[in-house]
Amino acid sequence: MRTLQATDFHGNTALAWAARMGHEGVVAVLLGRSDVNPNTTNNYSQTPLLWAAQYGREGVVRILLERDDVDPNTVGKYGQAPLSWAATYGHEGVVRILLERDDINPNTADEYGLTPLWWAIQYKHEGVARILLERDDVNPNTTDKDGQAPLSWAARYEHEGIVRALLERNDINPNTADEYGLTPLWWAIQYKHEGVARILLERDDVNPNTTDKDGQTPLSWAARYGHEGIVRILLERNDVDPNTADKDGLTPLSWAVEYMHEGIVRILLERNDVNPNTADKYSQTPLFWALGYGHEGAVKILLERNDVDPGTFDEDCRKNRKLLWAAKYGHEGTVKILLEQNDIDPNTADEDGRTPLSCAARDRHGGIAETLLQRNDVDPNTADEDGLTPLSWAAEDRHKAIANFLLRRTDFIPGYRVIRLTSTRRSIKPSEPPFKRARRF
Repeated sequence: MRTLQATDFHGNTALAWAARMGHEGVVAVLLGRSDVNPNTTNNYSQTPLLWAAQYGREGVVRILLERDDVDPNTVGKYGQAPLSWAATYGHEGVVRILLERDDINPNTADEYGLTPLWWAIQYKHEGVARILLERDDVNPNTTDKDGQAPLSWAARYEHEGIVRALLERNDINPNTADEYGLTPLWWAIQYKHEGVARILLERDDVNPNTTDKDGQTPLSWAARYGHEGIVRILLERNDVDPNTADKDGLTPLSWAVEYMHEGIVRILLERNDVNPNTADKYSQTPLFWALGYGHEGAVKILLERNDVDPGTFDEDCRKNRKLLWAAKYGHEGTVKILLEQNDIDPNTADEDGRTPLSCAARDRHGGIAETLLQRNDVDPNTADEDGLTPLSWAAEDRHKAIANFLLRRTDFIPGYRVIRLTSTRRSIKPSEPPFKRARRF
């Protein structure tokens, strides 16, 4: 014999279906029966009240809550209470009805650590969020399992109205950091939400210099990813440190240079308090990065500063000077910019005795070789520690154009060579044609 407590394949009773569909009359009749349990759960731990809250059935919710034996805090399979379901779907009327109960817990968190306020913010239900925030017993600083607060989520997804509503609470902590060290300001900047960033930075209690687990500040992040507008907003604050370095020693300027954001490079260098020579943990300066990546615009902007040292050494490059680095990696435009500097020695050699011209010849950078040979102070005959001259390198790689550039120089010595007996490499014999080299290496 089937009873009114019989269930379908998913474990739903007749009352559950009536509540879900909003059949208030049927719900009232069923609840009048002594053999109907109003708290029966289905296979997913959902009660009739949970169904009614999820589908916004205000009348059914009222009928159910009139009974003392209906628990408004019963949670489903994933720990969500009726209030969380109503908040998730933006059912403001149901939220108000549930909050009329004295025994309601507005801060019940599910297994993900999300409260009704969290769900309202996640789905951008500003009305529900404001209803919840009107209550003093609603905690605006509860965090999820990743340590993110509701304000972080609102900032991350650009819910400006909700951000303002949260900041109206006197007990809000605008600097709550998650397990990655990211604050609400960090999330706003990471997703390029200028409006939210400006709202947050209007508050004196928002720290613009908080660092993440890698030691990067919001300014570093904005500079790294080219958020020019946010960089300007941050620099409006007097307490922003534009030189804060992360764990690798990289400053906002370093990041802007490395990622080729010339506009941000210029914004930063317009400030007298930005140090253009700060080196990272490998002793590499912003100018090093600009040269290494061939960012000609950044090189020009950096060299406009009178306090930039174009000859700074760096350990990672085995103490090669900047012109050598640019020549080695084929950055022709950068080479030309550097050669305009009065304090650049075009014959500076690395620890192996190779000059920029040798590097260009070795790596087949014909344009750079031609640029260097146009200068009268470039020595075309300098041999490295293995006795190899620029012509030796050009011959070895069969680069006729570079060889021709060299041969056109009036000060070129065709038979010039220096032989080191300890060298494992062969130099070209004076009588041997340049392109008859016997061995390649």
